[in-house]
Amino acid sequence: MDLTDRPRRLRRDGVRGLVSETILAPTDFVAPVFVDATTDERVPIESMPGHERVPVDEAVARVEEILTTGVEAVIVFGIPASKDERGTRAYADDGVVQEAVRRITSETDAYVITDVCLCEYTSHGHCGILEEHADEDPDLTVKNDETLDLLAKTAVSHAEAGAEMIAPSSMTDGMVAAIREALDAAGFTDVPIMSYAAKYESAFYGPFRDAADGAPAFGDRRHYQMDPANRREATREVALDVEQGADVLMVKPALPYLDIVSDVREQFDRPVAAYNVSGEYAMLHAAAENGWMDVEETARESLLSIKRAGADLIITYFAEDVAESLSE
Repeated sequence: MDLTDRPRRLRRDGVRGLVSETILAPTDFVAPVFVDATTDERVPIESMPGHERVPVDEAVARVEEILTTGVEAVIVFGIPASKDERGTRAYADDGVVQEAVRRITSETDAYVITDVCLCEYTSHGHCGILEEHADEDPDLTVKNDETLDLLAKTAVSHAEAGAEMIAPSSMTDGMVAAIREALDAAGFTDVPIMSYAAKYESAFYGPFRDAADGAPAFGDRRHYQMDPANRREATREVALDVEQGADVLMVKPALPYLDIVSDVREQFDRPVAAYNVSGEYAMLHAAAENGWMDVEETARESLLSIKRAGADLIITYFAEDVAESLSE
């Protein structure tokens, strides 16, 4: 055969790396950190092998472990000492995230992002103030506008503690505008917002709810998180966040929603983040434990696919392991 176009010519050793279209680096990753005010020692998260909840006193040490792998950014989640209907520990000056962030920012060089939501702090596990009798009526849900003030207060308290980026995740309409206005009024005009702009009501969050103790006590979150069936709606959601001042646009989860990651990349001129969530992490580990797949290879391929789809940064529980493998 007389083949003039042979793609295999560029797949040989030596040239393969030179023409690689997508390259992963440790600086692409954001590592989640779970800080637990209810414990004095590290507590393994059973559904997420290799991850732990750490007490406030261990927060700095945990972040330093991450930094040694080449990962430079962390996102902090908190498990409070107590909960109530309004999630008041989310915006308390001495809250678990606030205390951890003060220590991390003063003692490490990590870039510190904080998750802003109320689900981990409310006694009912929902992401805001509930409508009356919501625990009895499945048609009732979170009060949207009343929740905005609490999200804004939480964001400002995190910035005051030293957070360098705020990441609201509640999918409350208007949350970016409310937080931007509050941050600016408090003098934090340079603190960017990474909005969970397209966050789906996903079955892939299960292990996270074990990690952060944030499962709803009743009902579900279908009234405020997106329907997994909807693609065009994501464009509308993201556009609203851009109008309200979002600096980075996140899609969550990542792997089942690579079409959404690609759409956001193509349609908006903001950095795109993707959250490689706990269920995506846990299922690869489960398969590896059964001898069905190699967890390191599948993790790296998964993260490559997320970046190839258009993500500029990836929040992932694989951050440390893959970062270390990239430097080998």
